[in-house]
Amino acid sequence: MPRQVFLYDPPDRFVAGTVGLPGRRTFFLQASSGPRVTSVSLEKTQVAALAERMDELLDEVVRRTGGNAPVPAMAPAEAADTAPLDVPVEEEFRVGTMALAWDGDEQRMIVEAQALVELDADSDEDLAEAEERLLQDEENGPPMLRVRLSGAQARAFAKRALDVVNAGRPPCPLCSLPLDPEGHVCPRQNGYRRQA
Repeated sequence: MPRQVFLYDPPDRFVAGTVGLPGRRTFFLQASSGPRVTSVSLEKTQVAALAERMDELLDEVVRRTGGNAPVPAMAPAEAADTAPLDVPVEEEFRVGTMALAWDGDEQRMIVEAQALVELDADSDEDLAEAEERLLQDEENGPPMLRVRLSGAQARAFAKRALDVVNAGRPPCPLCSLPLDPEGHVCPRQNGYRRQA
């Protein structure tokens, strides 16, 4: 079966968001253009890593071009998107592998999110070889979301994504584990329940 690529070049909207209550949230990347909407689920740590790496890559682009690239130093206020995810949120696939790149000719950030794939291998070498073949297979690989963003869109995405990640349960001041509304068994309190 040929690979399905959900391409947005550029999207009208590209955001990270969640469905559910803190502690039980499901994280999504959502791209939309006109009536077309694509939502893919991923882990909270993947959203945080994507946002942090995106900011780092944009900072590097600004540094290497001497400030001549069309990349703002901070997310522009007019590009801020605080609206919820478009509904219904229908998961196309669960993200396994992500990639970021900067297209210097087009002055665009390229974000790729590829579906999670289970690979069977007898050894680490076989697994590495199977992963490489899968990544190189442009025609029959797993589904992929590919989004091309301007520098301002990328900064706005990164800011919102970090805000979404940080909007969860507050950390315990002693052990930094998340506090639940029902309380928290803190390892630094020797197992005594701490109220939120």
